Amino acid sequence: MPHKPRVLFLDDEESIRATLPLMLEAYGFAVTPCGTVPDALRLITQETFEVLIADLNVGNAGDGFTVVSAMRRTQPTAVNFILTGYPAFETALEAIRQQVDDYLIKPTEIESLVQTIQSKLNDRKPTHGIQPKRLPEIIAQNIDSIVEHWLAEVDRDEEIRAIPLSRADRQDHIPRLLQQALACARGRQATSEDTAAAQMHGQTRRKQG
Repeated sequence: MPHKPRVLFLDDEESIRATLPLMLEAYGFAVTPCGTVPDALRLITQETFEVLIADLNVGNAGDGFTVVSAMRRTQPTAVNFILTGYPAFETALEAIRQQVDDYLIKPTEIESLVQTIQSKLNDRKPTHGIQPKRLPEIIAQNIDSIVEHWLAEVDRDEEIRAIPLSRADRQDHIPRLLQQALACARGRQATSEDTAAAQMHGQTRRKQG
């Protein structure tokens, strides 16, 4: 009989636990579903898996990373995926720190998921994970997400929200500050090119807004 890669699937939504494992099994995987972090940790110590797919928030926010960390220590050749319905800058940072192989967005398309799993299995190594990046590079690639996160925090502050400014005016200076911070992190002073790039970014966002 052909070998069936063993998958540990962690999600606290019963409907997803009932459907996704069946779909993966149709593609030749052997899937063990579980709904809590303690159950996942117990299974990791008792059985061997080649793939972990863990929901990001199981019980508490970020619990999926706890299970990934346990899998990496106990079964270092396993391929680890985080499943999330709300991708964010903070999720990407933590995924890099935890050396997650990839994070998947709900609802995930089954054929794309299978291809991703198979690709990672074919390329797996004992030391694996998302390629580490320097913080300035991560910030530069996620400026839009950082701005949106900042605006969300501003919207929660009643005093700031009371100031009569448009959304575009509130966010206009943020890309400029980030460019200056990036220049300092790279060991140089902000240049006119940095300022022009930030201004262009702000103008683009204003048109989009």
